[in-house]
Parts: sequence; structure tokens; C-alpha cells
Amino acid sequence: MALEVPCPHCGSRPFTEFTFGGAERPVRSDDAEADFARVYLLENPAGPQRERWYHALGCRRWFTATRDTTTNRIER
Repeated sequence: MALEVPCPHCGSRPFTEFTFGGAERPVRSDDAEADFARVYLLENPAGPQRERWYHALGCRRWFTATRDTTTNRIER
């Protein structure tokens, strides 16, 4: 079964319509070293994480969803 992404505007759609924007994280850090770590030293924790998704072939809007990285299940 293909991964379905629940768009809050269009409903559940196939993942091929979306662009993955990465895990939600702070926009900037206080110093250059922390900013480097924020951008390039990404964590990949097991379990639920908040992620940014862009519905490129639908409503063309960004939204945040929670995806469990162990089961690949996505919730709004």
C-alpha cells in the first residue's frame, strides 16, 4: 500500500503529490556553531516527529504533520 499524506485542505492524497520539507526545527540559532549544527547535523529519532510538507500537485500549501518514523504513519 502506498503512503497517503493527509492534506488539511484537500484530504488524504498519495505521497507522490507532495514534497517533503524536512523535520520541523528552529528557524535560526544564536551563534554560528549552533546554526551549523541545526542545518547540517540533523537528528533522525525513532518515533513521532513533526514535519513540513508541501502539496505541490494540489493546493500548493505548506503544512505541518506528525509522522511516526518507525511505522511511517502520518497524522495531521
